Amino acid sequence: MDVTQNLQQIQTEMKAACQKSNRNFEEITIIGVTKYVTIERTREALQSGIINLGENRLEGFREKYQHFGNEAIWHFIGSLQTRKVKDIIDKIDYLHSLDRLSLAEEIEKRAQKPVKCFVQVNVSGEESKHGLKPDEVMSFINDIAHLTKISVVGLMTMAPNTDDKELLHNVFRELRILRDKVKESNLQHAPCEFLSMGMSNDYPIAIEEGATHVRIGSKLVGS
Repeated sequence: MDVTQNLQQIQTEMKAACQKSNRNFEEITIIGVTKYVTIERTREALQSGIINLGENRLEGFREKYQHFGNEAIWHFIGSLQTRKVKDIIDKIDYLHSLDRLSLAEEIEKRAQKPVKCFVQVNVSGEESKHGLKPDEVMSFINDIAHLTKISVVGLMTMAPNTDDKELLHNVFRELRILRDKVKESNLQHAPCEFLSMGMSNDYPIAIEEGATHVRIGSKLVGS
């Protein structure tokens, strides 16, 4: 199927999830994750109306950015090594993987303007996943309050790869509750309005639990 057909199917499922949870479909951003696809397939995504693109490797981001530059809103969704911050930070619009003080300090040193960041949280506790523990998030956000180039616009998590819907609901709900706690703190550097959660296999559940940004790869741009 082409990307436009895939997108129509995804939007149908998103609208059903919104109706189920009494949410507004327009408040959800689809990020097309193009990390494994060709330039041609990425162009097809842009032409279908997907202007938010996500990459998780510096090399892949560079390649796509060279071709499409200002045509897209760029989301870096992978773990970012401190030594690579200088190569990417002024080209991306959002970073979804802020998870340590050393990274925040390097962004402060290298960025020319404030960077919209999602703090990555390892809600599920899986050793294979990056991110702060839930009980570390508030202290981390307080620790970076003095940094002028970091704006914490939301929280991000990756759920377990499972068919257990109850577990997925619990993971996404925990992140939403944590986001609400940060947001209610009314911190100038951390408005924390957004939730980046949900991927190709679980985005309807994430939407039911409050996702504002869903990161969809294979189901959208997969062949």
